[in-house]
Amino acid sequence: MATKILMPALSPTMEKGNVARWLKKEGDAVKSGDVIAEIETDKATMEFEAVDEGVLAKIVVPEGTQDVAVNSVIAVLATDGEDVKAAAASAGSASAAPKAEAPKSEAPKSEPPKPQTAAPGKPAATQAAPAPIKPAAAPAHAASGGRVFASPLARRIAKDAGIDVSRVQGSGPHGRVIARDIEDAKSGKGLRAAPAGAPATGGASIAPAMSDKQVLALYDQDAYELVPHAGMRRTIAQRLTASTQTIPHFYLTIDCDIGKLLTAREEINAVAPKTQDGKPAYKLSVNDFVIKALALALQRIPDANVSWTDSGMLRHKHSDVSVAVALPGGLITPIIRKAETKSLSAISNEMKDLAARARAGKLKPAEYQGGTTSVSNLGMYGIKDFTAVINPPQATILAAGVGEERPVVRNGKIEIAHIMSVTMSCDHRAVDGALGAELIGAFKRFIENPVMMVV
Repeated sequence: MATKILMPALSPTMEKGNVARWLKKEGDAVKSGDVIAEIETDKATMEFEAVDEGVLAKIVVPEGTQDVAVNSVIAVLATDGEDVKAAAASAGSASAAPKAEAPKSEAPKSEPPKPQTAAPGKPAATQAAPAPIKPAAAPAHAASGGRVFASPLARRIAKDAGIDVSRVQGSGPHGRVIARDIEDAKSGKGLRAAPAGAPATGGASIAPAMSDKQVLALYDQDAYELVPHAGMRRTIAQRLTASTQTIPHFYLTIDCDIGKLLTAREEINAVAPKTQDGKPAYKLSVNDFVIKALALALQRIPDANVSWTDSGMLRHKHSDVSVAVALPGGLITPIIRKAETKSLSAISNEMKDLAARARAGKLKPAEYQGGTTSVSNLGMYGIKDFTAVINPPQATILAAGVGEERPVVRNGKIEIAHIMSVTMSCDHRAVDGALGAELIGAFKRFIENPVMMVV
């Protein structure tokens, strides 16, 4: 019997993907484990392996097709000696991106009476009615404190984005709120006004953003070029908007003297062993020290190595440090797992490998999802200091600036020192001011005394 090959869910949040390239063509034999295609998600391009053996009878979704829904049929495999032509024919008219089925309505047991339906070809306004009929309230939104009808997916997306489902105009059956409605609500579309005196709920009380039409109306058509958003850029926009709307940020800045660090880095790199091709086995950067220092600081202040959830605080056992890597059109945060247990040279080599594969779009979801904190370093661009947006569900992110010579006062005398300013962004739900101060203080002690990182 022919086997349908479906668009895989390559991450827990993936809903659509792009077929970047087919590595097998119709008629090719396929073995279990063969890489048959490259699938592009909003974060990376990943290899898709076959599970079954057979012959690739038909490619339903050609390469280059975008926004293919998860579990859509993308190809058909003829198995167990099945006739290839028959298997190909069984693909029928499978769509590359089929329309999502409307979720079944969770209508109340006692539905309100339905208004009269207009006769075919006539607008509803022209229909004669024996008596005025009061419009029935949409069952998706109860008056006050009533039940709100929404799909489970819509509720989950709304919770992640901090949006009150009861304020979203539903477009599903019987006014049911579906995932598309929540996505629209993120940009301020389809939001009902909050009742007078109602408390702010997440980001839903924030004024809606300008619509595309409003923005375009401000500029002459020949004065710009409209470049469609890539999937990564849309995801970054959604996550950072949700972060700033739902996470109460506060910021702590401190100056670190990295003179000892620079000396140690130079000495360590100078004695690095050579590989067979004559290259150094490692070459430490300042960022490698930053990663290690933050990892150790979280172990020293474990109450700050946490993630907020409504049901309780997640206290992490290890320091999994996400590191921002710039990509064309966006960024990604590969993770150094258990960074507190690794040597500086191991962190350096692992970071180089992760960054290279990130820029090539070859990271696996497990390599960039999760993490207990993040590092964003703009020092290489000459930035003195900045604040970074927390990467949910993490509770902290460290923004590191350039290390530069600055005048400092020591024992009443002005001296020149290599200073690096760092700013810690904290989630005030999980990390209070004093706790955040302890964490950034611990980081300062480690970064200013690198010998503490190698013992």
